[in-house]
Amino acid sequence: MSRLRFELLIAAVIVVADQATKAAVRSAFELHEGTTVIPGFFDLTRVHNFGAAFGFMNAADFPFKDVVLAAVAGLALVGLATYGATLPADQRLARAGLSLVIGGAAGNLIDRVTAGYVLDFADFYWGGWHFWAFNVADAAITIGVALMILDLLGIGRHRVSRTV
Repeated sequence: MSRLRFELLIAAVIVVADQATKAAVRSAFELHEGTTVIPGFFDLTRVHNFGAAFGFMNAADFPFKDVVLAAVAGLALVGLATYGATLPADQRLARAGLSLVIGGAAGNLIDRVTAGYVLDFADFYWGGWHFWAFNVADAAITIGVALMILDLLGIGRHRVSRTV
């Protein structure tokens, strides 16, 4: 299997997993309903994010907000794919990371275009502290960015030994 097909497969698997988990949450819970998975640490709770990442601009209200956010996300997705086409084959971590980011961005864009919001459901907390609710797409984006940073640091690349 060629590298490009493998990377497209990674992105597609993320989109399918993201949309499948969101469909399960939509069918199981109403907005703000959920269930405890690990008491005091992790709940599944249905939340609608009308803003950008981490709920940024969630409370902002301006004309055509959903169209603007979808257009920005779509343009970012095109930019990421264009950038990915320029990455050398030896940058495996960056290419894998970018595949995860593209899959996650596409999964969230599908929500934004079809529902007008992104469905989040993974709710981690400790005592009174809550992390932002997120979904499979968000997790893929986060892991993908971490892989790209590791690639920038040179981790995972084969070093060429020089002899003098």
